[in-house]
Amino acid sequence: MTQVALASYGMSGKVFHAPLITTHPGFHLSKVLERHRNDAKADYPDINTVRQFDDLLNDEEIDIIVVNTPNAYHFDMTKAALEAGKHVVVEKPFTNTVAEAEELINIANQQNRLFTVFQNRRLDSDFLTVQKVLDQQLCGRVVEYEAHYDRYRNYIQPDTWKEDSGPGSGILYNLGSHMIDQALVLFGMPQTIFAKLSIQRAGGKAPDAYHLILGYPDKQVVLKSSYLVRDEGPRYKILGDLGTFTKYGLDPQEDDLKVGKTPNSGHWGIEPETIWGILDTELYGLPFRGKVTSEAGNYLAFYDNLAQAISGKSKLLVSPEEAKQVIQLIELAYQSHESGQELKV
Repeated sequence: MTQVALASYGMSGKVFHAPLITTHPGFHLSKVLERHRNDAKADYPDINTVRQFDDLLNDEEIDIIVVNTPNAYHFDMTKAALEAGKHVVVEKPFTNTVAEAEELINIANQQNRLFTVFQNRRLDSDFLTVQKVLDQQLCGRVVEYEAHYDRYRNYIQPDTWKEDSGPGSGILYNLGSHMIDQALVLFGMPQTIFAKLSIQRAGGKAPDAYHLILGYPDKQVVLKSSYLVRDEGPRYKILGDLGTFTKYGLDPQEDDLKVGKTPNSGHWGIEPETIWGILDTELYGLPFRGKVTSEAGNYLAFYDNLAQAISGKSKLLVSPEEAKQVIQLIELAYQSHESGQELKV
């Protein structure tokens, strides 16, 4: 059985990685790094708690290290894990710069180790449904795709690096990493990018809102996010020459994981019909308006894929090269914002 270690036990470790790893039959959660607490041991009595990252690096029985620490540590810890001969799962964002991403890709190739980025939002029910609508060309030729990832928190959350002004902080590295990745999955790299970043909440130190426009020869992709959206609009809207698809609501998996449910709980990743998307289009020359049954979300598929990739039976769902493209667009977004200009990619 493949032995896995977590580099931290904060929100991502407790809510996402530990439940998925312990549910998957091919993995065993062996060790968890916690500097001062023993929360993981309380939740999983058979794991070992360690206090130093070197305790993970030097354990020859550990096959995979999950680097789910704050963004500023992703590069150094991933580099050390790869050089120690471990496969690595990195939380998004992959790195803070393209240069760091390229260095890690080179090290992984030299070490003949796999590493991937936990882009779980590729496996959301709503995004999988959007993919279905596009794959089946239910809106015809797409001319515009608009996605929102909005929240309402009208204060600066205390004691969190995500709200500070350090490397990799701010909403674009946080939520933007997911949204850009989704756009690249659907449409590939754009030709141009225009970005507007802002700090909307009083006392903010890092951007808490963005508006990105990705330019393609035949379509426009708009990605928006803000922490001051109290009455949320659609998550996705697709405009085509035959019709429109509009999708509200959010995949239920994160909320279910937060209350202790796991992918083997039954009816996993199933959205309620109340938030199924609405398709208003023309099919085979006939007008149609109705709901589109949402696909089931499945975060466990990320670890299914990783197991297959390690055994050489499949390519990685999220390749390091794809993850590097996300960071490239984030860097360009900051440059576009600072210059006030649309930039070529």
